[in-house]
Amino acid sequence: MRFSIFHNLGAPGRLGEYADVMAEAREFAVTADRAGFWSTWYTEHHFGHEAIEITPNPVLMGADIAARTTDIRIGQAASIATFWHPLRLAEDIAMLDQLSGGRVEVGLGRGLYGREALNLNALADPRDQEQNRALYDETVEVLRKAWSGEFFSHQGRFYDFPAPGVKWNHPLSPATPEYTEAGVITKMQVTPFPLQRPHPPLWQVIDSPRSIKAAAADGVQGLFWLPPVSALGERFELYRDTASQAAGREYALGEGIGLVRDVYVADTMEQARAEFEEALMTTYRWIMHWRGLGNLMEAGEELTDAHELSFDFLQRRNLLVGTPEYVSEKIAELRDEVGLEHLLLWTTHPGLPHRNAMRSLELFAEKVMPQFTTGGGHG
Repeated sequence: MRFSIFHNLGAPGRLGEYADVMAEAREFAVTADRAGFWSTWYTEHHFGHEAIEITPNPVLMGADIAARTTDIRIGQAASIATFWHPLRLAEDIAMLDQLSGGRVEVGLGRGLYGREALNLNALADPRDQEQNRALYDETVEVLRKAWSGEFFSHQGRFYDFPAPGVKWNHPLSPATPEYTEAGVITKMQVTPFPLQRPHPPLWQVIDSPRSIKAAAADGVQGLFWLPPVSALGERFELYRDTASQAAGREYALGEGIGLVRDVYVADTMEQARAEFEEALMTTYRWIMHWRGLGNLMEAGEELTDAHELSFDFLQRRNLLVGTPEYVSEKIAELRDEVGLEHLLLWTTHPGLPHRNAMRSLELFAEKVMPQFTTGGGHG
């Protein structure tokens, strides 16, 4: 199995200490790199004065971490593609891949919060899901063209590249048929292109059957978070079946999928809960306000008014919180039940003291990870 870090920077009451929060994130990533974790992933959120989600640019964050590490791969979970100008995102990720020595994993999402979308790109308004999906799909199409290293053009619903009618006449750049017609630019090339060819691996945050099928059919790897193991089965099977048909080869169950789980390791079950519960519940109360509890239902279970969000409710469904032995058992269950190959640990919930997050990371690396890896975590 591969083990990675999911890091959503959050520090309620500490916005004025952002430099200290960044220093803690760096120490966490450097320690994970030395311990053999495969990758580390950073989120994108905007205008978070509550300081629950305070990483507006995962690509820039990744550049900082790449400069301080040697082996760990650098991902975004996710860059919200609908908020970015596609050419700017293509350039920035290509730059990150070059700067990191080809360590980038490209994670993309469509966006959830209206206050972010409507102030960055009104076309991404999540209240119009069909338009949001169309904008996402076209952005990914442009990214792939831009990363090809070839001259390209694009005419779509939202974007036309290159802009029509731009004349070109420069003695150091002859107006050749490769990219011009009658002295007018008709194709363009984005530079640099990524170090990894044809481009870094693509991932998408997915959950609904529609998103799962679309990603799998397009050769995009999937990132999941919330569902219990019983409800993951049909999702993993749908991804496997769709990807197998699209690729013309048989995918293994769990292949091409990463699963985020809330992970905290301590010497006793009681200590793990006492240290982790408050920070964990801050995240869930924040996110479930928009998402609701539907994605936390077991297979065949119906959401009712009797369901209430609590630590006990979550612990039975999707948490990996407890002793090394308990966490190891839960990981083994995920491996055996749904073929899980790639686990992303989310420990750094908002408000968790840094020393506690570091101790959990160390315990996981020393007492849990070796049971599932051979020869280290990098690959």
